[in-house]
Amino acid sequence: MAESEFKRSASAILIAGIVAGSIDVGCAALINHAAPTRILQVIASGLIGRAALSAGNGSVVLGLILQWLMSIIIAAIYVVSARYKAAFLQRWVVAGFLYGTLVFAVMNFVVVPLSAMPFHSRHTLQGITLNLAAMWLFGLIIAFFARRMLIR
Repeated sequence: MAESEFKRSASAILIAGIVAGSIDVGCAALINHAAPTRILQVIASGLIGRAALSAGNGSVVLGLILQWLMSIIIAAIYVVSARYKAAFLQRWVVAGFLYGTLVFAVMNFVVVPLSAMPFHSRHTLQGITLNLAAMWLFGLIIAFFARRMLIR
């Protein structure tokens, strides 16, 4: 991979991850009728348990770092895959929806259950629908930035 291709890929990963991760926090706040700072504390609780919910700004910062780190990793998987599968860039809307669905499944049925989070979401039809829609947006954002920054 040429240096300019590497720089474009790295930029796509970082920008897509940070934008998608930040918007995801906003979506979670809207869906759960909670402040974004509370959502970030809940994210931090996945690593440090119930203590994150009363740890103040330290757990908010930890939650933001974890959110961005996970989002950047998720974006990296997509961007690297898109380098090998042109359809991810050519049909980015469909690929973004499918990727968002995959991310939803992995997060809800693997990552969260294995985390230290002191509670787990109830899988109601409304909750699944709203959270799946948020993950579709997440996937679309990643696919959009991958296409925009990788196609020259």
